[in-house]
Amino acid sequence: MPSIKVTDIPQQSSSAWQVFLVFLRLGLTSFGGPVAHIGYFREEFVVRRGWLGERSYTDLVALCQFLPGPASSQVGLALGLARAGYSGALAAWLGFTLPSAIAMMLLALGISSWGEEIPTGLLQGLKVAAVAVVAHAVWGMARSLCTDTLRISIMTAVACMVLMWPGTLSQLGAIIVAGIAGWWLIKPTQEIAHEALSIRVSRRTGAILLAIFFTLLVSLPLLAQASHNPGMSMLDVFYRVGALVFGGGHVILPLLQAEVVPNGWVSNEIFLAGYGAAQAMPGPLFTFAAFLGASMSTPPTGFIGGTLCLVAIFVPSFLIVVGALPFWEQLRTSLRMRAALAGVNAAVVGLLLAALYHPVWTSAIHQSSDFALAVVALTALVFWKLRPWLVVVGSGLGGWLLSLPW
Repeated sequence: MPSIKVTDIPQQSSSAWQVFLVFLRLGLTSFGGPVAHIGYFREEFVVRRGWLGERSYTDLVALCQFLPGPASSQVGLALGLARAGYSGALAAWLGFTLPSAIAMMLLALGISSWGEEIPTGLLQGLKVAAVAVVAHAVWGMARSLCTDTLRISIMTAVACMVLMWPGTLSQLGAIIVAGIAGWWLIKPTQEIAHEALSIRVSRRTGAILLAIFFTLLVSLPLLAQASHNPGMSMLDVFYRVGALVFGGGHVILPLLQAEVVPNGWVSNEIFLAGYGAAQAMPGPLFTFAAFLGASMSTPPTGFIGGTLCLVAIFVPSFLIVVGALPFWEQLRTSLRMRAALAGVNAAVVGLLLAALYHPVWTSAIHQSSDFALAVVALTALVFWKLRPWLVVVGSGLGGWLLSLPW
């Protein structure tokens, strides 16, 4: 394959303000999760606006799925980068993220201020909705990522491992081992010809951004441990989760739960209620970080804590996407690299399967009425094809009705 010359980003044809307005509308209306977001982006930027061709868009999606982090937000970042440079990337992220982030922080503050006045059944319904959403995600991801006996075995082994030895280290260790197993054992197929991306970043710039990415990943835990500062600890946790999540937004559930709940920052009940509510929001699921930051029991909390955690979980996406662009042509042709990624993807399905049992199931399903509500919610997602936000709203109302003294 011929090499592709990459240079620094040239003068672009759209202003950052225009990019912001386009993505703000998408951030207000893009319900349905990352797969739906990618569909919305295709309709808006390939079909309607013609910002890039079909093959270029497909290749961009492939890059963002290859890398850790929220794929739909990373696609948006790259589209903004292509149209208006680095300010366009920031504008795209702000427009797509702010609506749901603000809503999630307001929800967190509302629960903190008026939590005793919120019906218990309503919060219980949101936790039950999380059961249905995670079960649906596990099923869908397993069908697409665990397509043979080896990958199913990796998924099962990882789920068992993290259930028997819960904690962040076991989760990260399982991902690393699965990547090594995929590298040696999985044999991916050759890819068809593609169209090279038109986004231009120099190799020097890419190398600098990747160096910053890995430097922060190593140094933030050391700084947090040395400073004993809650804000630095939050920055470390949310940056690390954003840097190591493969497989989409749902995978942040086990990683964040293992960090914020045992530390006493957020109760498990509030954690799951917020996660359930996040399904009803447009935009990226990673704005759940804003909810957690605003819900913290130790400062910084409120809008300051929410903003800190939100920025921390998204910074790795910018660094790694822009940093990887100059090297993508070489990476995408490496069969061994794709094999390792296949192993990692099977592992993250295992992580999500384990999270489905604990903490999601064990914290939400306490009696037969909870199980019945979860079955109805899952049926609505899988067979009735209702949008997740409708299922979440219905589950909340169902939990409230079931709690009434009939």
